[in-house]
Amino acid sequence: MALGFLKRGKKEDDASDAKPAAAEAPADDSDPEEPKEPPRKFNKLVVGGVVGMVIAIGGAIFGAQLFVAEELKRETQAWQIRLSIVADGRTAAVDAWIDSNFKSIRDLAQNAALQIYMSELAAGGAKEEESEAEPSTESPTELSEDAEKPEGEQAEEDDSLEEEDTEASGGYLRNLLITTADRTGFKAPESVGEVNANVERAGIAGLGLVDKTGAPIVSTPDMPPMTGKIRAAVAKALDGEPAIIDVFLAASGEPTMGFVLPVFGIQQDQGARGIGAVVGVRILDDDLWTQLVQPGDLLKTAETYLVREVKGKIQYLSRLADGTKPLKRSLALGSPNLVDVAGIKTPGGFQTEMLDYLGRPVLAVSRSLSGAPWVLMRTVTRKEALSATENRLNVILGVFIGLIVVITLTILFVWKKGASARANEALHTAQVLLERFQNMSKFMNVVTNNQPTEIVAVDINTIYTFANEPAGRGAGIPQEDMMGKTMAAVMGPIKAQAFADINKRVITNFEREQNVQEFGDPDITDAEDEDCFQVIKSDHIPLHGDRDYPPGCLMVLDDITELARERRRSEQRMNELIDTLVSVVDRRDPFSANHSSRVSEVACAIAREMGLEELSVRTVDVAGRLMNFGKIFIPPEVLTKTENLTDEERIMVQHAYLTTVDLIEGVTFEGPVLETVRQMGETWDGKGPLGLKEEEIIMTARVLAIANTFVGMVSPRAYRGAMPFRKASDILMDECGTKFDRAPVSALINFLENRGGMRRWAHFREDPNEQSAAE
Repeated sequence: MALGFLKRGKKEDDASDAKPAAAEAPADDSDPEEPKEPPRKFNKLVVGGVVGMVIAIGGAIFGAQLFVAEELKRETQAWQIRLSIVADGRTAAVDAWIDSNFKSIRDLAQNAALQIYMSELAAGGAKEEESEAEPSTESPTELSEDAEKPEGEQAEEDDSLEEEDTEASGGYLRNLLITTADRTGFKAPESVGEVNANVERAGIAGLGLVDKTGAPIVSTPDMPPMTGKIRAAVAKALDGEPAIIDVFLAASGEPTMGFVLPVFGIQQDQGARGIGAVVGVRILDDDLWTQLVQPGDLLKTAETYLVREVKGKIQYLSRLADGTKPLKRSLALGSPNLVDVAGIKTPGGFQTEMLDYLGRPVLAVSRSLSGAPWVLMRTVTRKEALSATENRLNVILGVFIGLIVVITLTILFVWKKGASARANEALHTAQVLLERFQNMSKFMNVVTNNQPTEIVAVDINTIYTFANEPAGRGAGIPQEDMMGKTMAAVMGPIKAQAFADINKRVITNFEREQNVQEFGDPDITDAEDEDCFQVIKSDHIPLHGDRDYPPGCLMVLDDITELARERRRSEQRMNELIDTLVSVVDRRDPFSANHSSRVSEVACAIAREMGLEELSVRTVDVAGRLMNFGKIFIPPEVLTKTENLTDEERIMVQHAYLTTVDLIEGVTFEGPVLETVRQMGETWDGKGPLGLKEEEIIMTARVLAIANTFVGMVSPRAYRGAMPFRKASDILMDECGTKFDRAPVSALINFLENRGGMRRWAHFREDPNEQSAAE
């Protein structure tokens, strides 16, 4: 700048010195030619930079648009899956409704009394035809005896008998049809506001029988007359095929449809022509329309409806969202861009750029029904389905373009200004921040990658936003490839759903949660199939959302499968040891054999019926099997004594569990097994050996005491027989509040009465001596 200032000052001095000389020069009338400036040369580097920048800007905009299009396509495919799931479910529901109606008709067609009546009717018609074609074979004597009666009397007698049989059978069948119609819905709706008058109401729904010629036999009062549609369906059914009378408007103006099934004789081949048919006609009401409603559907414009093609038109069979009643709207099959046309022509397809019956752009899937010539349509307006996504993508596109413009202007500004101090300072600051960020990222990667556990972060949509190297190794793919994928795509749908449910709670409540979950079958021991079972301990930590990232969840996953397997092995060894100890006691007293295992079984049933945690169930299981171990110190002659025990002997037997406590006191158990056995002799009123009462007694001890008493009462002993279950239950209820806690007693009685406990434990009452003799 100083050099520039000096040069500018020198030019000004030269100009001032030249002014006087110019003043002294003679004047010249002619204007001298002004010197021309030389043309500027193009800077190829600058031109190349500008062209490159324009190309880069165009490529960036094109890439942003391509990204938006791909995201929109992906969201559209996601909607195809959602709509297809709903359409498949509603299609199955409608088919099930059609099958249920056919089942009601089939129950009538297979009714034995109805088949016999129809067979007799068919046989009667055949006999009449034979009697008209063949001469009489009666003997002269029989003819003379019949001739002795007046011709009128003989005919009246035959007609009266025939009418009585017909009226009896017809009355039974009519009552059967009326009862079935009332139960299955094949009846007209109840009249509202009608005045009783001697005017017969037109039939609109009901059940009826026709013979092999299609002539009506008997029907319910509101059965409609035989129309052409009904006759065509009956003719098809008589040939042995089920038939549907497609939807039509009844005389009352309500949508109606029918079902027809053939009736075969009891000994008749099912492939032969039917001897008659059962016709059922019903009003289509909420029983069908509710099958089209998706439970829990929160979409405002989503709609599921039924359509069919009739004479070059699309007819809407169900109620529509705009209030149109069934069969009240039809559109031409050639309607341009109508989504229902594509649905009928290509059932099972997915449409994204077509219009519904109201002219709204929609997304739609279609499904054909197996039980009827209908097509089910599931639609949702494109605005509701994709507007939020399109807005978001447009915002992203705008942000991308804005960033591109800002970056371009910034580059031009920096390029023009050169090495200004402010630009250098900003650049230096950005470099420092970037370096710090990179160092922090490296540090975090070093910390997380050197952890033995898998550490990942996902948003509420289960999409990965972070993963360490152990997580990538566990998934079998590089950790970078996990970014942007869903948990279902990486770890499978079962695990993903289990973790997604926990993450949703954690993000919603913003509270940390820990969990241990098992996947697969824990009983698989084949080394090649070890991956089929996995136990994962997970720690879920909520993460705050910010401007760039939505709220998410940090998951720390620890595979503890081997620990779980080892724990199961330890439990198995413990159970084997316990069974061995219990077998020592069982061999000394045949009447007490299996007593410990039965007490354990009953105690576990009571604990589960009360809803106790699994640790308590395992505690009463182990304590029940160990409680009689102290009986090894009781002489066998006392255990097998056939007469009543003395007071001293009874106390010895009753307090054997305290000896068990002394024997197992040095053993470590997972739950409070020792205290459960120690307190099992305590009573609710506090008169037990330790003086504990009510809630002072742990729950597992209360459960075990009731199970032990119950098994002792219902099992035979050397000195008495087995007690009935109900008598044992009455005794336990009588002692509630004094000796026992009422809650476990109620749980035991409920299991006996309502859970099949009496049947399940009936073998408790068998005499071991009789069983041994039988064997």
